[in-house]
Amino acid sequence: MAKKAQAQPGDMSRLEITFDRPHLINTIFGEFDRNLVAIENRLGVFISARGNRVQIEGEASAIARARDVLNDIYTRVARSEEIDPEAVQAIISMSAEPTLDGIVRKDDNSAPIMIRTRKKTLVPRSATQIPYMEALARDEIIFALGPAGTGKTYLAVAQAVAMLITGAVDRLILSRPAVEAGERLGFLPGDMKEKVDPYLRPIYDALYDCLPAEQVERRIASGEIEIAPLAFMRGRTLANAFIILDEAQNTTPAQMKMFLTRFGMESRMVICGDPKQVDLPGGATFSGLNDAVQRLEGVDGISTIRFNSADVVRHPLVGRIVDAYEGTDG
Repeated sequence: MAKKAQAQPGDMSRLEITFDRPHLINTIFGEFDRNLVAIENRLGVFISARGNRVQIEGEASAIARARDVLNDIYTRVARSEEIDPEAVQAIISMSAEPTLDGIVRKDDNSAPIMIRTRKKTLVPRSATQIPYMEALARDEIIFALGPAGTGKTYLAVAQAVAMLITGAVDRLILSRPAVEAGERLGFLPGDMKEKVDPYLRPIYDALYDCLPAEQVERRIASGEIEIAPLAFMRGRTLANAFIILDEAQNTTPAQMKMFLTRFGMESRMVICGDPKQVDLPGGATFSGLNDAVQRLEGVDGISTIRFNSADVVRHPLVGRIVDAYEGTDG
């Protein structure tokens, strides 16, 4: 762990920390010190490194955040977790919270919150991803609300894959209200799969990130993984399955009721969407997602997780764009 050496009082301060495992330094700092540069640029501090010692200069509050970020990177590297530029940006964003200690469970010998899949292990990259990942492991129905880039669908797919490969569920069912009626599909060339695939590309991308390509194709062919438009859910009861509905803000209340009542024994259901991005045809604005959350929030076994622009784990500029379009301070 990084050890504090000294600090100076006043508006401008200096802090020196020492890492007690020097062989990890290159990974902590990143190639060409890119992690240190990212911290400097985001927090407005100056960082100088010599060996396993780092000196941070700047305003006291910014120094404290930089220290927390470096300590968190150190902890993750020591646990052999992957640290890429996106992870560093996420850790910096999370340092605005009162503490980063939420990244580990308090009641389970500090076991980290994570989702393990065939290709990668995922840990929280924003403050809201912590309760979301806990809900994914615990609750039967989860509503995940918020802007694009917050990991709503991606983490749901990862949890679904993790439960499939461990045998906790028999199949994955992934759906979006991409198209509603046959006439819209009919305008596109190809068979039904070819017509639907472009609308479901983000779900495919998440699957291929979590499973080897040959396994994805084999499980789709066998029916273990089913990807279909929402209209195909009517009349079914989905037992022993992990069911994900993406872009749920574009459902009508009737469609949402239909979807929710497909829930069967030993199943889990995640409904993802951005209530502020309703794009229903005919100028309709009251979506089935908003209606369902109003009716079901607080019901035992159902969780509602709300993300905001601070939870965007893409380029930091995306969060500022979200703020600008929502009319909030950036």
